[in-house]
Amino acid sequence: MEKVKSCGFLIYRTQPQRSILLMKHPKRWDLPKGHVDEGESNLQCALRELQEETGIEERHLKIEDGFKFKERYIVQNKKTKKKKKLVIYLAELLEDVEIVPTEHEGYEWVEWNPPHSIQERTIDPLLAEVESWWQGKSQGDVVDAAST
Repeated sequence: MEKVKSCGFLIYRTQPQRSILLMKHPKRWDLPKGHVDEGESNLQCALRELQEETGIEERHLKIEDGFKFKERYIVQNKKTKKKKKLVIYLAELLEDVEIVPTEHEGYEWVEWNPPHSIQERTIDPLLAEVESWWQGKSQGDVVDAAST
């Protein structure tokens, strides 16, 4: 079975209240993320995809050291089945930036109000881990749903 890896960011802001950036697809919410290019690190991929999909650049961010969410799952469509590895970093948006969605219908800042019920496979577990990490209950190092 083919393997693919995607990396991205969960972006949050603290003003006017703590909220997270979600990107709108026709039938679901997602994060800015995408496939790793050859020779690219996970973080380089996440930063590139963030900039391509939103216009947010690294200079606009405070990347949270020590937080990295990992998950593995199967992606299947009518013709193919792939093993997917997802790596998500966490970063605070430090200033107002015009968000320009290029691969999504739009975006929304969603108020931080756990527990969340946005997207069961990846976003909800990510947000639960972020909440634990912010509360100091978790090291935030690695969460691998394939091994839990």
